[in-house]
Amino acid sequence: MFFFYLSLPTAPNELMRRIPGITHFMLTKSLREMEADGLVERREIISAPPKVVEYSLAPLGKELIPILNELYAWGEKILRNES
Repeated sequence: MFFFYLSLPTAPNELMRRIPGITHFMLTKSLREMEADGLVERREIISAPPKVVEYSLAPLGKELIPILNELYAWGEKILRNES
């Protein structure tokens, strides 16, 4: 989810480059689940072949941004205290 916040809309190939170690299968599965849950929106751009697909945060997903930022800050704090 963090990557959607940084660059909207985002093509799946760009997400593959930004998320270390994720497989094509896992990315596709995760995007489909988040789309089904209403967190992301999928948009097909039909111009000429090949078809271009982009994902962006849906309004419900955007509501999670403050919560995810707080979780991130909490995790950073915990890691600093363990060092």
